[in-house]
Amino acid sequence: MFKSPKSLRSPLTHLIHNVRMVHNRVTIIGSGPAAHTAAIYLARAEIKPTLYEGMFANGIAAGGQLTTTTEIENFPGFPEGLTGSELMEKMKQQSERFGTEVITETVAKVDLSSRPFKFWTEFNEDAEPNTTDALILATGASAKRMNLSGEDTYWQQGISACAVCDGAVPIFRNKPLAVIGGGDSACEEACFLTKYGSKVYMLVRKDHLRASTIMQRRAEKNDKIEILYNTEATEAKGDGKFLSSLALYNNKTKQKSELPVNGLFYAIGHTPATGILSGQVDLYDTGYVKTVPGSAMTSVPGVFAAGDVQDSRYRQAITSAGSGCMAALDAEKFLAEQE
Repeated sequence: MFKSPKSLRSPLTHLIHNVRMVHNRVTIIGSGPAAHTAAIYLARAEIKPTLYEGMFANGIAAGGQLTTTTEIENFPGFPEGLTGSELMEKMKQQSERFGTEVITETVAKVDLSSRPFKFWTEFNEDAEPNTTDALILATGASAKRMNLSGEDTYWQQGISACAVCDGAVPIFRNKPLAVIGGGDSACEEACFLTKYGSKVYMLVRKDHLRASTIMQRRAEKNDKIEILYNTEATEAKGDGKFLSSLALYNNKTKQKSELPVNGLFYAIGHTPATGILSGQVDLYDTGYVKTVPGSAMTSVPGVFAAGDVQDSRYRQAITSAGSGCMAALDAEKFLAEQE
């Protein structure tokens, strides 16, 4: 888990070690749509959940990956669109309105070996643990980045890790775009982007696609897609405000070139934030939490997972919110059965 700098820690940190920790009925770890939707449902059911939103957990501000998205136009109920930060602030306000206690601390360790479950924040790792009857994991997943030269300058100003989220944004319409990746996600995102861009380039590091046959054919047969094999992006360039081109390197011919594009989309995978679980919950080989089909239940009774930490396919704000609802209802049922 990402540790917040010691300089950011509260001056009360030293006192925390001498305070007896508390017990919660339900604890939610996370700060995105899944976490706050779960909190809203539980709070309205008068369960009074406690939500740990983290302090730059996984290197991302409270609110999760949506805080790195500029404009959201596909979340129902907001016809004019809004920024990711605005959406998450509204969700947080709604959570708190119904009585959710939101704590800006990062959960650093959990013990799921027995109930009540134990957990420690980064401020009280050496103190008595907090305890909880049920736990909802909504820690999300972080998109893998390339760390190109210029990436930080043009992140969300031409560079994105979600074509479905950002592809329809005006700066990409009728403009040449690029996708990095050679798997199913890359092919799918490239095909999706042809709805908006004038042309889509797929930059593939190897001499072949590793996507499934059907996805390869879709990409290869699309007239608006050009696949550049043995090609790596080395630098993102622009006017300091928006992306306008990419420096390329052909790892076979050793030639360098420049490709005019106004959008670059990463499709190289995500890393689920499951570090604190330490093998205590069943995970897929890719690191995502396994849930019982049609539910938010994990391999540990009383522990539920929602949002991108268990969703390697859709990864949308609206699907995360839906799974947060499922987790809340499953947790409510679990508590009722225990009583």
